[in-house]
Amino acid sequence: MIGYINIDLDSALSNASSTTPGASTGGTDHSTQLAPQHSVLIAGVDEVGRGALFGPVVAAAVILPPSAWPELVASQVRDSKQLSSYRRLKLAEKICAVALDWKIGFASTAEIDRINILQASLLAMKRAVLKLKVQPGLCLVDGNQPLKNLPVPQQTLVRGDEQSLVIASASIVAKVWRDALIVRLASKYPAYDLVANKGYGTERHRQALQQYGPSPLHRLSFRPCQVVVRR
Repeated sequence: MIGYINIDLDSALSNASSTTPGASTGGTDHSTQLAPQHSVLIAGVDEVGRGALFGPVVAAAVILPPSAWPELVASQVRDSKQLSSYRRLKLAEKICAVALDWKIGFASTAEIDRINILQASLLAMKRAVLKLKVQPGLCLVDGNQPLKNLPVPQQTLVRGDEQSLVIASASIVAKVWRDALIVRLASKYPAYDLVANKGYGTERHRQALQQYGPSPLHRLSFRPCQVVVRR
């Protein structure tokens, strides 16, 4: 797993947006399979909150220096969904401390309802990349959907957060940032048990929707939020 790789830059520039969706790397870091001709700084990009009923979808873009690889590998950086909240927080602090650059992008609830959750997720990821002050030579994007009109070469990687250190790092940073945001918003919308569910559709959250109806930050394009409360 690495964050700064050697690749055939000409190939990446011409083919980065046309990577075969679903291509497997056999469990090794995707970047190691690219030809060693040029040193290219890469950014890992991932989103979180796609399946939530409440709040924005959030993405992170993370660029790691070669010196950080051994420490982060030893720390067992992996997909944020496989980590406890305490472990995620500690790893996010470490990742942000050693990263050459990292940025957050998000798409609002209103944007999710207007353009759909897939397009909003891609928009959040694109925004995170465009905020980077350190220019990457390549973006590794989790999933099978390239980011439209991205002015940086990119490659998609299905289950990238399980296969790439930089994507897993982005997943962790985005998850911790979004969780903290939802906890702050929970005080404004206490009825929905947001501290516990982080905006996802737990039974208690769905029951609250049935009882109180959706808040202004619920995703009305999601069926569980399309409830009519009779007073």
